[in-house]
Amino acid sequence: MIVGQDKVTIATPEYWAEACKHLVKKDRVMKRLIPQFGEASLQSRGDAFVTLARSIVGQQVSVKAAQTVWDRFVKLPRKITPANVLKLKVDDMRAAGLSARKVEYIVDLALHFDNGALHVKKWSEMTDDAIIEELVAIRGIGRWTAEMFLIFHLMRPNVLPLDDVGLINGISHNYFSGEAVSRSEAREVAAAWVPYCSVATWYIWRSLDPLPVEY
Repeated sequence: MIVGQDKVTIATPEYWAEACKHLVKKDRVMKRLIPQFGEASLQSRGDAFVTLARSIVGQQVSVKAAQTVWDRFVKLPRKITPANVLKLKVDDMRAAGLSARKVEYIVDLALHFDNGALHVKKWSEMTDDAIIEELVAIRGIGRWTAEMFLIFHLMRPNVLPLDDVGLINGISHNYFSGEAVSRSEAREVAAAWVPYCSVATWYIWRSLDPLPVEY
């Protein structure tokens, strides 16, 4: 996660109110959690390439460190686009604070966008699994990053990111009095959230950290 000054470009998802109503009705924890956060909701910002590039920069470093590197990186091209990133010198990207591996990942990401390997315009018609399959073919993007992209950029309503530590910890805290939770137990809890697992996940995150998550 990198919190920056980017403007939010997409408003609250149209399904949000309906999802909250469903979750309050179906789940005792959601009935308690949702009213605590008022009008706050999932929001998306930036374009697809920027969102994924930021996720790569933010891997395995603190939020603060990631933001520092990103702030340096965005000053290199006039605008962050796949074509502009492909024109950058490796030495300049390294000087901005990117590791050699992350430079490779961002270049590979830019190539996938620039050469049409990604069906960006068809994503709205594609299933979650089909988009995940396409994204994980990019170096440096695993299933978790692809699922965050589905939630925060495409705003898909029913994503359950079982690899997310925050989600598992939140389920443990809210449903199992802090006891360790297996993926199958988490999946059982989430059965009541369908078809709005993304929304329930967002509220579980909020229960651990009141500040909204943004990617």
